Amino acid sequence: MAEAGTEAKTYHWGTGRRKTSVARVRIRPGTGEIQINKKKLSDYFAIERDRNRVLAPLRSTSMLGRVDVFVNVKGGGTTGQAGAVLMGLARALLAMDEGLETVLRPDGYLSRDPRKVERKKYGRRGARRSFQFSKR
Repeated sequence: MAEAGTEAKTYHWGTGRRKTSVARVRIRPGTGEIQINKKKLSDYFAIERDRNRVLAPLRSTSMLGRVDVFVNVKGGGTTGQAGAVLMGLARALLAMDEGLETVLRPDGYLSRDPRKVERKKYGRRGARRSFQFSKR
């Protein structure tokens, strides 16, 4: 038999990816605490744009302040990590409540951004940049 209050201790998981970043997101009903790699949101993401991107699924589903969010993210830069956290958070919210898909799907929070860095080509300075052309 389950003890009283075990519902608050259950986690819902979501994995998000963007560029080379991977975010593992756990959420549970709570007071609105957000930890990213054991740091507060404002300490981890210094740029306001990245903080707003992470909080977007919570704002659109009006779950801001109602769930605790714990994130482990690695790889890539800050923009890629913010996108990965956004997707992982949206997937975790969907795992918690299937009815939120009607809000999350149209805003594009459940769609993965497939863009990645193009590889460097043989005989060139970069992916597309060529050497300076000299006619003579």
